[in-house]
Amino acid sequence: MKTPSSLHRREFIARLGAAGAVSLLGSQSLAAPAAPKRAGRLKQGVCRGVFRGFTTDVAVMCREAARLGAHGIDLVGPEAFPALKEHGLVPTMVPGGSAIKAGINDPQHHAEIEGKMRAAIKDAAAAQAPNVIVLAGDRAGISDEEGMDNCVSFLRRVSAQAEDSGVTLCMELLNSKVNHPGYMCDRTSWGVELCRRVDSPRVKLLYDIYHMQIMEGDVIRTIRENIGYIGHIHTAGNPGRHEFDETQELNYPAICRAIADLGYQGYVSHEYTPTKDALPTLEKMMKLCEV
Repeated sequence: MKTPSSLHRREFIARLGAAGAVSLLGSQSLAAPAAPKRAGRLKQGVCRGVFRGFTTDVAVMCREAARLGAHGIDLVGPEAFPALKEHGLVPTMVPGGSAIKAGINDPQHHAEIEGKMRAAIKDAAAAQAPNVIVLAGDRAGISDEEGMDNCVSFLRRVSAQAEDSGVTLCMELLNSKVNHPGYMCDRTSWGVELCRRVDSPRVKLLYDIYHMQIMEGDVIRTIRENIGYIGHIHTAGNPGRHEFDETQELNYPAICRAIADLGYQGYVSHEYTPTKDALPTLEKMMKLCEV
């Protein structure tokens, strides 16, 4: 057998290069391939609550969400961005500093929320996150018209930054009948009027199907008539806010098909609380929405 010293120099170098290439290819083949995204016309995401009973570790959530074909995770801040990026996920909705009880309908909260929201917009833009959530707050003696004026005033101040950053501010629609008594932005018509008055392409609604089923029903028609004002969508079954199955009144395959038929380009994120094993349940829910 020839030794390196007996080989022609060029032959030895060539063999050495080939061995290096094989080694490199071998190491690459050991790396886990990027998980494919869920099939269908809708970009599905998840909220952390769908993992209840399974894990509270964001890194584990990211691994499983990616494995199941999700595009991203909602309501996570910068501390979670590295884990999402590692698994090819997007922070689909970033917290913006407002709260369900203390929101932008009350001017006494504006200064504090504005600083937090501007920081959230900056963080979202840096991470290429599409949305920052906005919450109206409780009525607490504030009329709907006064609250509307206050919300418009606040959003007009921050919408220019959102526009320049390519980030959409999404006002969430919540029910005031069961879960959040007193919450102001509890009807689609109120939220749409808010968007019209602010008049920014970067101010839209987070249409939560569960909450609006409780308040209004007529979900498919409402989405069709207002799709231009909807920037993000949440899912959950009703009653109970659990996974959507034969015990629930919402027909999610039909709803998702109607949303997809409208050419909706945003995300549909699951926000139910599972009553069964979290991962098989999530797989089933995502399959139902794969239209």
